[in-house]
Amino acid sequence: MKKLFFALAALLAGTLAFAQETQPEYGYKQTGFQKGPKVGGYIIGGYKHSDKDGANGGPGFTCRLIRLYADGTIFDDFKYRLQLQVNGASPHTKDFYLEWAKYKAFSVKIGQFKRAFTFENPMNPWDVGVGDYSFLVQKFAGMGDRLGEANMGGRDLGVQIQGDFLPIGDDKHTLLHYQLGLWNGQGINANDKDKKKDIIGTLQVQPIKGLKVGVFGWAGNWIDATGTNWARERVSAGVFYDKDNWTVRAEYAASVGAETRQNGNQTADALYLTVGVPVQDWFKVYAKWDEYRGDATSATAHDMYSVCANFRLHKNLNFQLEYRHHEDQNLAVPGFNELWFLTYVRF
Repeated sequence: MKKLFFALAALLAGTLAFAQETQPEYGYKQTGFQKGPKVGGYIIGGYKHSDKDGANGGPGFTCRLIRLYADGTIFDDFKYRLQLQVNGASPHTKDFYLEWAKYKAFSVKIGQFKRAFTFENPMNPWDVGVGDYSFLVQKFAGMGDRLGEANMGGRDLGVQIQGDFLPIGDDKHTLLHYQLGLWNGQGINANDKDKKKDIIGTLQVQPIKGLKVGVFGWAGNWIDATGTNWARERVSAGVFYDKDNWTVRAEYAASVGAETRQNGNQTADALYLTVGVPVQDWFKVYAKWDEYRGDATSATAHDMYSVCANFRLHKNLNFQLEYRHHEDQNLAVPGFNELWFLTYVRF
């Protein structure tokens, strides 16, 4: 009995000593408590055809994206990520950030990353479900902005706080999600041009798991290459349901206040509705209605109706076949059609 007692005592002492040894000690000589970096990437390419007047059949075979990334954690409390886009004539950095994420209800991220505006903007291209982001994201979130800013991939340089809290229901999903950030306002890989900062934030409610309702706000400005200062004041609201491979996503966004385009129009808006229906585990069909109105009138409306089949044969292999019909009132011939076939591979 005495031998058993001493054996248990020794085991307990050894366990406590090991636990003490595995506690992190901060210092420049510390090399443990690090995971990663995990290195990967993905490629999106394919073929696009258009019968739009003057398009000469469209671009043909294209490479939409080639991206490489590395991410990891240090002390389990700090997350980092670096993502590069390498296709085209000008390889560049997409993301680089460090995030302190010790608490689920409050984390801090600093660097270059997606703006907290709309549900769709932060999504990976793999998860959007159709060949490209909506007009709403392109015109209002920084992917070819309506004010004239070039495609910044919906990203900017800044600092952001975010979190999830108030667990509810039997599954303990969180009821509330928030994000609030300060940004330069000039897009990716660009320093600030004045002392002002863009303020972008969202508050989202998840009444049942998988269903989110959110509002978004943006107050800031953008300075173009000529030094002209354009106000950028926007609001958006949307709903997002994603559960058991069913998807419903709808959002509305509008410019407000003093925001103007270079042609002088102050008000613009956009709306889209996306529905994804799983047919088989490897086969999912999306239908989408997408609209952008340059001055919030039917005379400037660009509507697109599309159907997209996704053949997800593997987590890292997807094929898309999409038909698009456009009605663009800003063109002499408003109606035209497109056919997109895209391949997705990830490693």
